[in-house]
Formats: sequence, structure tokens, C-alpha cells
Amino acid sequence: MSRHVVTISELADDDLRAILEGARAPIDDSLLAGQGVALVFERPSLRTRAACSTAVHELGGYATFFSDEEIGLDSRESAEDVGRTIDALYAICAMRIRHHSVFGRIRSATNDRLSLINLLSDVAHPTQAIADVLTIADHFAGGDPSQLAGLRVAYVGDATNVARSLAVALVRLGAEVVVGAPEGYQLTAGTDEDPLGVQGAQLRLTSSALEAVRGADVVYTDAWVSMGFEAETKRRRADLAGFRVNEALLDAASPQAVLLHCLPAHRGDEITDDVLDGPQSLVWRQVAHRRSAMIGALRWIKDGER
Repeated sequence: MSRHVVTISELADDDLRAILEGARAPIDDSLLAGQGVALVFERPSLRTRAACSTAVHELGGYATFFSDEEIGLDSRESAEDVGRTIDALYAICAMRIRHHSVFGRIRSATNDRLSLINLLSDVAHPTQAIADVLTIADHFAGGDPSQLAGLRVAYVGDATNVARSLAVALVRLGAEVVVGAPEGYQLTAGTDEDPLGVQGAQLRLTSSALEAVRGADVVYTDAWVSMGFEAETKRRRADLAGFRVNEALLDAASPQAVLLHCLPAHRGDEITDDVLDGPQSLVWRQVAHRRSAMIGALRWIKDGER
């Protein structure tokens, strides 16, 4: 059975630690020499595509990019047939897709032979969470993710797939997570990536942005209008107006607090320029760690074949 990085929730603690360790280790191996990784993108991305391409290349492999127009999941042909085709020609498939259920369908169609990496779905964004953990560990723990216990991380705004994966990862590493979001935008239970289901988790939900960030070591936000929700832009801006991360809100956090945003940022909506471009911002270190996260995921998958 192949290894997959589809959600943080389905990774055992040892597997999550191994991915984080692999992401931090020097690049002195060629685990993917002569092997291909298929990059299937129903959703566009600058950072994800760049991070994947460079990570695969640095491990000795080659990446092939397939856009939505080229593949047409469930329009040009079924997700199952796409999976079977890729399984015949590639070692790993990394996918940025609209519907999380596609991962299960491809796993079933290929008898779990094809290793899958979730580069974003409507449910989870595990590679972003791994990059975020690495960024936080760099700043607060000398790079060691096992030393994050007791750190307080506040997520403010629309609790999206990014918030779910990040919260699962952080609470399993012993950090405290507070999510500030209005009704209708808060975390809910029952998804494949469910921080509310982590036993003993230090997770708190609040409808107040100020309460969420008060005393926090890390303040994190994401776009209010995610891909696929453009028709709701006006309503979302009104509903989330009180959750904009600006200087006044950041001042309520710890004096040593840092700012994270997975990008792209809608400047003036969820975050202001002075904060995003300010001295507390670590967003460009997050970008660099997107590559690190992919290297860790690829190494863990290939190590499972030994």
C-alpha cells in the first residue's frame, strides 16, 4: 500500500514527525532519480507549483504539470481514469483540486498503488500546514517543531481548509490554537480534517478577533474570498470586516508576535499593507518553506518503499 499526504489527520504522529524531519534535512539524496511526479492543478497557484517543481527537481526527479483544461476531471474523463493513467506512468501524483472526494476515488481506482499528495482541496491543505509549522519552529524553537508546546497561535477570519490543517498539526504538536471567526465562518466538526476531533487538543473557538489574538505568539489570517466563492465577495467583506488584521489588532498580541498569511493576500480586505509588509511578517519565509514541506512529503513517501 502506498503512502499518501492527503490530510494531517490521517498521518500518525510518527509520520508527521518524519515528514517534518525530512523537510529540515540537508538535500544530499536523489530519491526520485529517474522518476516522475504528476502535478494536477484544477486550481491555479504560483507558490504551490513553484515549490513542487523545485522540490521534485532537487530530489533528482522530474515534474509534469497538467492544468484543468488539459485533464478535465469528471468532464473530459472521470477522476478514476485520470488516476489509472497517471498510475501507469508516474511514481507520485500531487493534486490541487476542487473536491476532496477525488482522492478517495483515485485511491480505490488504483488499488492504492499511486501515492497522492494534497496540494489543496475544499477540505484540507496539509502541505501548507507543514510549511507553516516549519516557519513557526524556525522563529520560536530553533527550527525544531517538537518544541512548540505552549506556543499560542491565533487564526483570524474565515476558518478555511488552511485553518483546519494548521490547527490539527499545531494541537498535535502541543501548541494552543485559538480561532476567531464569525458565525458561519468558524471551524465545524465532521470533515476528514477535523481539529475538533483531536483528543486533548488545546483548541478554542471565539467570535471575537480581539479575544483570539490577545497575547498570541502567532497571528495567522487567510483570504476572505477563497477560490470558488467570488460570487459571495460583497457579503463576505461585510461579514468579516471586524476580522481584518491591522496594526491595532496585531498590537493586542504578544509584543514578540509574528504574522503569517499563506498568500495570495487581498490587501485591504483580510490584512493591511503595513502589517503584511511590516517587521513582524514572516510570509516570505512561509513561501520558502512550501518547498521544504514538499521535500519532506516526497521523502516520507519514498522512504516507505524501502
